[in-house]
Amino acid sequence: MNLAVRLKQALRSPLLPVWLVPALLPIGRSSELGTLLCTIGAVLLLARVPRALAGHPGARLMLWLFAAYFAAALVSAFDAVAPGKTWGTVAAILRFAPLGVYICFAVRRRSRWQVLQLAMAALVAFWTLDAWVQMLTGWSLGGHAGPERITGIFGAGDMKLGPVLASLSPFVLAEAQRRWGWRGLGLAVVFVLGPILMAGSRAAWLTYALAVVMFAWRAAGSIRRFALWAVLALLVAGTGGALAWKTSPRFEARMQRTLLVFAGSEQAINTASSGRLDIWSTAWRMFKAHPINGVGVRSFRYAYPHYAPSNDHFVVSEESCGKGQGACHAHQLVLEVATGSGVLGLLMWLAGAVLALRCWRQVGPMARAQAFPATVALAVTVFPLNTHLAFYSAWWGLLFWWLLSLWCAALTVQPDEAFDA
Repeated sequence: MNLAVRLKQALRSPLLPVWLVPALLPIGRSSELGTLLCTIGAVLLLARVPRALAGHPGARLMLWLFAAYFAAALVSAFDAVAPGKTWGTVAAILRFAPLGVYICFAVRRRSRWQVLQLAMAALVAFWTLDAWVQMLTGWSLGGHAGPERITGIFGAGDMKLGPVLASLSPFVLAEAQRRWGWRGLGLAVVFVLGPILMAGSRAAWLTYALAVVMFAWRAAGSIRRFALWAVLALLVAGTGGALAWKTSPRFEARMQRTLLVFAGSEQAINTASSGRLDIWSTAWRMFKAHPINGVGVRSFRYAYPHYAPSNDHFVVSEESCGKGQGACHAHQLVLEVATGSGVLGLLMWLAGAVLALRCWRQVGPMARAQAFPATVALAVTVFPLNTHLAFYSAWWGLLFWWLLSLWCAALTVQPDEAFDA
């Protein structure tokens, strides 16, 4: 079956609403259209087959993980600093449950999973190609490049290109490796590397590096070959970085700021991290003041001025959420959960992580192999030793739950023959 036929199948099958969620991400909140279609599909499914969930282990796993995510938000709402914002977030989270149910049932056949992987690879490759055009010409479908970094199809006012490409890159890498072997994987790594470097998000650099390492480890087959590939990857990344440094003022400015970390002083490290040390120290004080159930999910910005020094950069400037409010979120997954929902939230997230790892180990090597792209994408997205976008926000929270639901579905995909019998 050729590429065009498979893509046409993806657009005409029940997979279309699933694919629309990430496909519409660059267009503001329009990705909620995909969420709405998935919700309608889930309601119709459960109305027609009320006991459908009982026969789908992936959907049941997704709902248990949703329960941990939702409960952490719910317990934080009862004495939230900004109750309206927190309760609104709790209500909005409910849409992720039917979204996940629909994804799990839409992707339950192996042929559909393969088609969806191809459709996602094509989508991310298209975004990457558009970013290359912006790197070379200054323009893309999203308009002119931003003053500090390229933004690709997301537009100059939205800096999410790097994190999104890095998190979804495993679909491109997997499809390239499946079609053209290690040579295809190598070319795909370089193809996606350029825009991620030039997008300027250092968190995305680390996210993408982790994805490449996981693919290299799986493809190498031995420690010796992996070490060789790692050296080659470092040479490619170093060469790409050096070229970008010499040819792009945007990248040079980003690297100059990054290298301040080696100056040794706390102020230099804080500057190198774009003020993350200030945010994290304030988040820690916030957590100590509200250790049980936090300040409320998405209430971070409203609590921030009460725990930050009076001269805090984010409070006195117009950056982030605006003058007088401070930083919008904790910029780190563990701190986001800790400040938003306290120890109770951390325990619920930990329980969800343990359950996910346990299920991943129990499904067997064949299921783990077929779910590998989604597993890598999810793992590098939640990798705790990194900075992050807000996992309880409307935008990144939706992408995270789409990815988590897809992972649950991929782990339990069945051969088409199981449905034809």
